[in-house]
Amino acid sequence: QVQLVESGGGLVQAGGSLKLSCTGSGFTFGDYAMNWFLQAPGKEREFVAGINWSGISNHYPNSVKGRFTISRDNPKNIVALEMNSLKPEDTATYYCAAGARYRSGNPQDMKYWGKGTLVTVSE
Repeated sequence: QVQLVESGGGLVQAGGSLKLSCTGSGFTFGDYAMNWFLQAPGKEREFVAGINWSGISNHYPNSVKGRFTISRDNPKNIVALEMNSLKPEDTATYYCAAGARYRSGNPQDMKYWGKGTLVTVSE
């Protein structure tokens, strides 16, 4: 059975840092681009970071560029999101997702989803 399990969410003060991890199982992890999405209350899910199958190419929206870093460890089936200089507006549930073997930040193109981990950034 395919699973993506996120961990590392929690409460952090503005300006602080947090590292999220996502562990995959039940599929060939290294065949897929991996992505992080966020969803704030009452908002649609939006792209936050992506990394190609090998880890050589990373992509971010302007809202997190320079603050967040995505990485992966294929032998361990792990994709991580290092978040720095956190802001209250970063508060959301963060989801990892496995995409196709082409670049996409569209949630509709994702093949597998985790259940999410909540990140709360306080003032």
